[in-house]
Amino acid sequence: MRKLITLLMLLFTVGIFAQGTITGTVIDSEMVGPLPGANVMVVGSKKGTTTDFDGNFSLDVNSSTGTLKISFVGYKSKQVQFSLSGGSQDLGDIILVGDDNALDEIVITSFSLAIDRKTPVAVSTVKAETIETKLGNQEFPEILKSTPGIYVTKQGGGFGDADIRMRGFNSENIAVMINGVPVNDMESGRVYWSNWAGLADVTKTMQTQRGLGAAKVAVPSIGGTINIVTKSTDAEMGGSVIASTGNDGLQKFGATVSTGKSENGWAATVSASKTSGRRFADGLEFEGYNYFLNIAKEINENHELSLTAFGAPQRHGQRETLHTIEDYKRSDRDIKFNGDWGYRNGQVVNVQDNFYHKPQISLNHYWDISDRTELSTAAYVSFGTGGGGGYTGNADLRSVDSDYRSAPYQPLNLDRVVDENAANGADGSQTILYDSRNDHFWTGLLSTVSTEVGEGWELLGGIDLRYYKGEHFQEVKDLLGGQYWADDSNVNDPNRLTRSGDKINYYNDGLVLWEGGFAQAEYSDDNISGFLSVSASNTSYKRKDYFQYSGDEKETDWINFFAYGAKGGANYNLDDNHNIFANVGYFERAPFFNTVFLNNKNIANEDAENQKIFSAELGYGFRTQNLRIDFNLYRTSWKDKTLARSFIQGNQQIFANILGVDALHQGVELEFQYKASERLNVTGMMSLGDWKWDNNVDNVDVLAEDGTTVLGTINVAIDGVEVGNSAQTTAALGLNYEAFPGTFIRGDFTYYDRYFADFDPTVRDSNDIPAPFELPDVGLLDLGLTHNFQFGSFEATLNANVFNVLDTQYISDAREGNVKDPDYNGLVDSNVWYGFGRTYSVGAKIKF
Repeated sequence: MRKLITLLMLLFTVGIFAQGTITGTVIDSEMVGPLPGANVMVVGSKKGTTTDFDGNFSLDVNSSTGTLKISFVGYKSKQVQFSLSGGSQDLGDIILVGDDNALDEIVITSFSLAIDRKTPVAVSTVKAETIETKLGNQEFPEILKSTPGIYVTKQGGGFGDADIRMRGFNSENIAVMINGVPVNDMESGRVYWSNWAGLADVTKTMQTQRGLGAAKVAVPSIGGTINIVTKSTDAEMGGSVIASTGNDGLQKFGATVSTGKSENGWAATVSASKTSGRRFADGLEFEGYNYFLNIAKEINENHELSLTAFGAPQRHGQRETLHTIEDYKRSDRDIKFNGDWGYRNGQVVNVQDNFYHKPQISLNHYWDISDRTELSTAAYVSFGTGGGGGYTGNADLRSVDSDYRSAPYQPLNLDRVVDENAANGADGSQTILYDSRNDHFWTGLLSTVSTEVGEGWELLGGIDLRYYKGEHFQEVKDLLGGQYWADDSNVNDPNRLTRSGDKINYYNDGLVLWEGGFAQAEYSDDNISGFLSVSASNTSYKRKDYFQYSGDEKETDWINFFAYGAKGGANYNLDDNHNIFANVGYFERAPFFNTVFLNNKNIANEDAENQKIFSAELGYGFRTQNLRIDFNLYRTSWKDKTLARSFIQGNQQIFANILGVDALHQGVELEFQYKASERLNVTGMMSLGDWKWDNNVDNVDVLAEDGTTVLGTINVAIDGVEVGNSAQTTAALGLNYEAFPGTFIRGDFTYYDRYFADFDPTVRDSNDIPAPFELPDVGLLDLGLTHNFQFGSFEATLNANVFNVLDTQYISDAREGNVKDPDYNGLVDSNVWYGFGRTYSVGAKIKF
């Protein structure tokens, strides 16, 4: 902490001097709206900035006179003279004219970026420059860790295994969209960031809309929406190369090349990179690739096409098993301990690992039907292949004191398993490694039409169609020295002798159909903007099981869930500095696949209901030349959350279908940006949440495997219990200081408190069970350096980051153990993952 205080005092007491500040607003020539992300540069220097989402910019300059160059893709550049009076000058509206020789960027209009002082939602935006300089070797979603209401964790620490929580809601309740295309799993709602581990390289903007959000499609997000916009085809020829290194053998190389626009209207951009190394904990080797391709064609003045394809194939070791604090302390590896790996023939083998490749391809068409009407359409497809590893059999490959370790807490000795399987001869393997596969095919169509119907009024409508098929099975990965694995899980072939690549244990398909639509009316003038939107969707589920059933019983009928929603909001700009907004909405969401077909069987849960969500929010904004403040209050009521609990009784698996569970999430959020001087920028946030379960559920029937026989009842006692798995209090402070022209040093401090351990609410059948324990609070400090310079005739950048500079030891995730144990003792008896200690990365980029 003494180091942190010293850093803050140093940055705040450095003398900083400037000639003055220039402000202005960049808009297009047809007055359609502002131009966010336009480049504003002082001619003859490297000093510049970009416009915000309302087209505004503020730039400190060293000279009282000079020239600004304003540029934006698809528009002719413009130079504007400035002459400071009284230390500042407002250039007002700067109008850019469309360039007939440039290629416009195609935007899916159903995918909405919020506009400052106009869109009535709580929003935070991260630009490509911030991602490039601050992400380093962190996980992609960690760039959002300084956003109000968000908690990001690496979980076990494997490459791409990070998870994000927003306002206390897990990832399945946060909508993630890439270029307007939803990517949440159609069955579970989850987002697997390892599928998008390389997306940071090609992201142009990452915007977080908390609460209802501005997306016009029928996306039923409870916590909020993360909108990721990738880079589009560059209208100018050029590119860049990157290289970086870091702790634990990190190596990354990549390049981006753009052809520029040809005379006949074609342009293309391609990007590729490779990343490899190890992670902070033991046994977490990884190798990943990233590729991105965008081809665009300007057909004529009314039609444009854009084809985008990207993916990130990867394979990495995992730390899946959580351990007690006592186990970590007993291990000579301390917080780096990972029990899910070992050696075979001297080579590292990950018992738990992950491999996946999920390319996404989209074709966007933009049609300017008339001066008032536009149609935007996107057809997309993705096909995922891969899964995660595990083991089954007689050998104990999980316990910290297993006989298959040379000593407690040491890596697994898989050579012993090989010897035992080989000795078993014709009786086959007694222990094997397997892969749990989750292959899928997903295709969809998004189309939105918008038309101006009067002064300030616009009507929009659109459709959202999706088809998804997920193929789930386990397959033999490694017989570990044996001749075969005997599997009796397939009732159609119960005495199979399986070998590498054969399916075992389970094999089923999950099919999902989605038909959605929306209609929205918007109004906007100089001071008031508002919208009213209605949406509806039908979700259909079907299950096919090839192992547990035969004949016609293999396939279920379609189970349909119709849901609807309505939301509205308004923003009022009180004056040039102050604005207020409010929004309110109600929507329903279909239950997830696994609560419709319980116990992984073709038994439909006839009692499953739509979840109901009501959300309301009030917000206030303050803007001056150097200061931006956003403050908001929210309240989200979640009704009829469907839970299920499975038991083992005798030789059968029984279950309880728990309906009517409610939760209440409410809180306040503050975010600010302050330009303290020409060289010093200060950012900060604070978020205070109050998230609790809101009722008890009594006398829930416990059902036999047939799904109808009642064996008894259970109670769920969670009223007033804190929601776990996320820090309810978060805060952050960031400083960015230009020490020399083109050289920036930065410090970011984040603070987390009131994290209550994750727990299974279905096992709390009594008010006598202790509340989930609270983790100790923690503050983490990151430092960074960026240096821009000329490398011959090229522009170059050196970038360095050190994360958790003070090497603070802290728990990042926790799950309660056996809460009914009379010796239950909070942290000691519960399972945890520790966050990473000090890590670093250093990289370089050269533009050409």
